[in-house]
Amino acid sequence: MPAPISDIATGSALRTRPQGEPERQPDPALVDAVDTARAAAEEEAAAGNDPIGSPLLAVEVGDGDAVGAYSGVVSETEDAATHYFEATYPGYVGWRWAVTVATAGPDEPVTVSEVVLLPGPDALTAPEWVPWSERVRPGDLGAGDLLPSEHDDPRLAPAPLPGDDPAEELHHDIGTGRNRVLSREGRLQAAERWHAGDFGPDTETAQLAPGACGTCGFFLPLAGSMRAAFGVCGNELAPADGRVVHVEFGCGAHSEAEVDTSSTIPVAEVVYDDTTLDYESRDPGADE
Repeated sequence: MPAPISDIATGSALRTRPQGEPERQPDPALVDAVDTARAAAEEEAAAGNDPIGSPLLAVEVGDGDAVGAYSGVVSETEDAATHYFEATYPGYVGWRWAVTVATAGPDEPVTVSEVVLLPGPDALTAPEWVPWSERVRPGDLGAGDLLPSEHDDPRLAPAPLPGDDPAEELHHDIGTGRNRVLSREGRLQAAERWHAGDFGPDTETAQLAPGACGTCGFFLPLAGSMRAAFGVCGNELAPADGRVVHVEFGCGAHSEAEVDTSSTIPVAEVVYDDTTLDYESRDPGADE
């Protein structure tokens, strides 16, 4: 959206032209056609008209209320210029009416070429459109949703790959293989994501664990090249049950964890039992 290039009072140029481009001097009649442009904007903004062509938008304004202060003029060519007026529609703060006027030549009448409502430099507008495939985030996919992968997805490669896991080649040979498998880039991305995730070695849970997953009996190592670093937790009572965990992750449900049941209070080596009473019989004649 170009900003106005002339000051309302002086008409001095405000927009920077590309280097080498000669300055265009519009017909003075175009610059002076402010009233003509305002009348066209007010007609377009009349109550009941929709400034953006949407049948869902109903704007209730009085005559002339939707066209605000004059903002300036932009020279399009020697025979065309665009005048800007502030829009006062609710919800259109910072938007402007852009009215392009033109003339066929000197001493020819000025006519209105186009009237549109456009966002100004400080207007609140929607963010730049991003394809849906790039907006999807982990957890967005629900039951029945489809997320097809691209044919040139760098995370995937044709199967089997030379030097790939033997299990992949075996599955392919017996007719149950996959057309594509994780490429080296795909595996590195997965490994980095799992390493930095909630079940990686740097989490608080791992730091306080009595042992690492790699030494736990509930640890199910992954097959192939991921085996050395990752596996799946098979302990239903563990926080990572059914999740991919790093071999250096750990939790309090480690299979070899032991609880110290000894007393934390020091006990003397000689123990006296105060619950019984020892006594000796006395001979009545001993005192005589």
